Amino acid sequence: MSTQANSFKSILFALGANFAIAIAKTAGAVFTGSSAMLAEAIHSYADCGNQALLIWGMKEARRAPTADHPLGFGKAIYFWSFIVALMLFSMGGLFSIYEGVHKLHDSEPVKYAWVAVAILGFGVAAEGVSLWGCLREIDKDRGSQTLWQWFRSSRQSELLVVLGEDLAALGGLVLALGFIALAMITGNPMWDAVGSIAIGALLIVVAILVGMEVKALLVGQSAEPRVLAAMRAHLQAQPEVAQLYNLLTQQLGSEIMVAVKARMTRQASDVALVEAINRVERGLREGFPQVRWIFFEPDVRD
Repeated sequence: MSTQANSFKSILFALGANFAIAIAKTAGAVFTGSSAMLAEAIHSYADCGNQALLIWGMKEARRAPTADHPLGFGKAIYFWSFIVALMLFSMGGLFSIYEGVHKLHDSEPVKYAWVAVAILGFGVAAEGVSLWGCLREIDKDRGSQTLWQWFRSSRQSELLVVLGEDLAALGGLVLALGFIALAMITGNPMWDAVGSIAIGALLIVVAILVGMEVKALLVGQSAEPRVLAAMRAHLQAQPEVAQLYNLLTQQLGSEIMVAVKARMTRQASDVALVEAINRVERGLREGFPQVRWIFFEPDVRD
């Protein structure tokens, strides 16, 4: 199996980059009066808040099981990831569109446009570092999958969110640069407002894509298909298992619950049967460290 990606490291990369960029964009928006720059500054501050929520969610997901939550709190990270997607949609996307529409009716020339371009160039470099850190962690996990295949199948919601944020931020910066350049070349400040609307539309598209993936995890998904196939192959290869009838999994944050129904090979006694099941469970946990709970049902038919 592939190495588990370090989501926390990716979040710290993104948090550091977004905070530095937010300060630079704020100064640039005040100095130049750029609508697109202001939209980008709000976006960066929202991203900083989003990363703080993801860190909180990861901490909450590690809480020990209780009587009310016997399977633990692993799915808490899905809740906070969904909240982040909503914030990206509302605070980032909708505000940017509102600001752009407002400026269309009351457009002002962008002052000191080269300052805005320099700040946005810094932002592109910083977001590039953040995206590089995120992709490096994703590469540990995705194996031979394309990035889109990994995005659709991954069960690491916090890493999905960071990737979506980084791509949206980098795309937004490129759009802001392009539209400010158009405003400079044409002398028409309307392009700056259009840039804000385009940034908002991009953020909304990314938020919807991320939100749909996290919703599936909130409702309840199995382990990744490739992990499920590897578990099935592992169990079928065990000498104690004569036939595997069914294998059900549930992804609970970074941990997995497994339910197995199988016909075991003939054993000398009931005690020997229990020991055989224990060996199979122990081997499954060794091969798949993310497995936390195993419910094993020996049977003679499906």
